[in-house]
Amino acid sequence: MTDTSEGLNIEPIVKDILDTIEREREREIVSRRFGLFDRKETLEQIGELLGITRERVRQLEKAVVVRLKAAAQDLPHVKDVEKKFVAELLSMGNAARVADLTPRFTSENDRLNQSRVAFLASLCPKLVVIDDNDNFHHAVAIKSTHDEKAFREQVTAIVAAIKAIGEPAAIKAVAEAVKDADVKHVEALASTSKLLATLNGLWGLIKWPTVNPKNIRDKIYVILHVGGKPLHFNDIAKSIKGSDFKRKDVTTQAIHNELIKDGRFVLIGRGIYALKEWGYSKGTVADIITDVLKKAGEPLHRDEIVKRVLKSRQVKETTILLNLQGKAQFKRVAKATYALGE
Repeated sequence: MTDTSEGLNIEPIVKDILDTIEREREREIVSRRFGLFDRKETLEQIGELLGITRERVRQLEKAVVVRLKAAAQDLPHVKDVEKKFVAELLSMGNAARVADLTPRFTSENDRLNQSRVAFLASLCPKLVVIDDNDNFHHAVAIKSTHDEKAFREQVTAIVAAIKAIGEPAAIKAVAEAVKDADVKHVEALASTSKLLATLNGLWGLIKWPTVNPKNIRDKIYVILHVGGKPLHFNDIAKSIKGSDFKRKDVTTQAIHNELIKDGRFVLIGRGIYALKEWGYSKGTVADIITDVLKKAGEPLHRDEIVKRVLKSRQVKETTILLNLQGKAQFKRVAKATYALGE
């Protein structure tokens, strides 16, 4: 009986399949190469252990795996495993990272169980396994939807489409760009690429901080960018702690320090910060008044000055008036009307 409350009793299934390999040395090679009971080992490491060459290990591994695949339908549990894997993959968009598929069958989503799931998937005739490399996460897909070559080509097309869009986009827009009506399938394929990342429902290149913030400054930027409005640094810290970021244990002081140092952020009030890209510029209240009068090119009533300054600063009206009346760079030219001084 292979079923458990978690889905599949993975370890006994793997052991039963390995027991069909007659020679102990070959069982050892497969076990170590796939990392079924310990970490994965290289051809060199296994060769040294068994006293044979690296090339001989490779040959034996290939021969055993070919035999197992050829006899897959007669191997213990494989038909049942394949049926369950296919059912889950269909619900996930016909493809999935091994790390996302594993918890569907076992409560322990660790490296060992991920290796076992990948091994079992490699023996299922209806499935294709994508090996982990610089561009792809370890993944499994339904072969009737795409073979390995087509799978890689489709993922590459999705990456190219997102790059062409030029900014984080909803997966529906990405699906339209690659002309695939199955949005869930496109999302499943995108999740297998190491060149892509997703955050807050948007997909983008891994190097874009808006979908893959790597440091505190990037996380601050995402919070402000998504929120679309200035925030106090205390509120920014709270938002980060309540976010979906992988690492969100930050201190309020650390947030404040990064806000001060990064040119993307502008202090517009007491502890309140905005994004420079929204049109805000650095400077004191007096600097902003100066800019307002320069742009106007004529004297302005104090109420109009207050109104224009408040568009770029969240300060009290009295603070603006005190600067107008107390700074030598401004002069009153008529009742409650001010211009730049000499």
